Amino acid sequence: MKANADGPLIDVRELKKYYPLRGGIFGKKIGDVRAVDGVSFAVRAGETLGLVGESGCGKSTLGRTVMRLEEPTDGRILFEGVDLTDVAGAELFPLRRDVQMIFQDPYSSLNPRMTVGEIVREPLIVHRVGGRDEQMEKVRALLDTVGLGDETLERYPHEFSGGQRQRIGLARALALDPKLVIADEPVSALDVSVQSQVLNLMGRLQQEHGLTYLFISHDLSVVRHVSDTVAIMYLGRIVEKGPTERVFARTGHPYTRALLDAVPLPDPRRRRAAAPVKGESPSAVSPPPGCSFHPRCPFAVEACTQIVPPLEQFEQVGHISACLRKEEIKEQLGHGAVTGVQPAG
Repeated sequence: MKANADGPLIDVRELKKYYPLRGGIFGKKIGDVRAVDGVSFAVRAGETLGLVGESGCGKSTLGRTVMRLEEPTDGRILFEGVDLTDVAGAELFPLRRDVQMIFQDPYSSLNPRMTVGEIVREPLIVHRVGGRDEQMEKVRALLDTVGLGDETLERYPHEFSGGQRQRIGLARALALDPKLVIADEPVSALDVSVQSQVLNLMGRLQQEHGLTYLFISHDLSVVRHVSDTVAIMYLGRIVEKGPTERVFARTGHPYTRALLDAVPLPDPRRRRAAAPVKGESPSAVSPPPGCSFHPRCPFAVEACTQIVPPLEQFEQVGHISACLRKEEIKEQLGHGAVTGVQPAG
C-alpha cells in the first residue's frame, strides 16, 4: 500500500526500543534500558527534521531503529504507507534502497581495506544495480557530485581528511538514489570550516535530488541552519516539536530553553540572566515518575512528579510541547529569537 501524495514520506508512531538489562549468576532479566520510549513524528518528502538532545537521550538509537539496524521493541514505522516493522529478510531488502544513513564518525564508518571506488560501488553490487561499466560510471558521477575527482578512486580512506571522508560517506549514501537519508551527527567530528562545506553540500544535494533528511545533532546552530522542523528529545521521548524558527523564538518547554541558554554567546561582554539547567540526565533504566525532566526543572510542581505530560499544542498549530505548566511559564521562557544561536555559515 502506498501513501497518498499529500501524506508524509516517513511516519513513526509510538516507537520504542528497549534493551534488556540482566544480572545475577544466571543472567536473569532485571529491567530494561528505555533508549526510545514512545516516539512519534512524521516527515514530508523534501523536508528536514532536526532531532536534538543531550548525549544519551536516545536520538542515535532512534535513527538506527528507523533504519532497522536495530529491531524496534514496539511501535510502527510507516514508509510511504508500508509498515517497515512488519517486513523482514527478502521483503525488507528492496526497501533498504530508499532509506540510507550517514554515520557520525567518518573514520570508523569506512572500511580501511577498501578503496574509495570499492566503497561507493559496494551498494550497487549488493543491490545488483547495472553492470560493472555502468556502476563505475555512476561512482565517478557521485564522487564528482560531492567534490572529489577520479584520482580518489584507487586511494584508501586513511589518505583523506575528515571532511573528505564524510564526502565519501555521502557519495555512498546516495549511490542507490534514496528518498530518506538519516544523518547521525554528520558534522560533529569535523572542523567548523569543514562543517560549513559539508552542510552546504547536503543542502545542495537535497535540492537537486529531492532528498528527505532526518538530521540528528546536539548542535543547535547546525539544526537551525538545516531544518524545517525541529524535535527536542529527552530521555527517550520527544518533549517539544515544531517549525524550527518558531521553536527557537518561542520555546514551549523548559528543557528546550535550557539547551538554548547553554549555547555560548559570541560577545564576552554579555551574560545570560538565566543559568543553564544543572545536574545530569536520569538513568534510562529507572526514569523518574511523571515528567522525566522534573528533577532538573526549575518550574516543577507536585503534579509534575506524578503525571506524564502529553504532547499538546502550544500557541500555534504544528508546535507541540509536553509540559504541564507550559501556559503558566511561557512568559518566563522568553519571546524573541535567541541571539546566542546563529545559523551556521
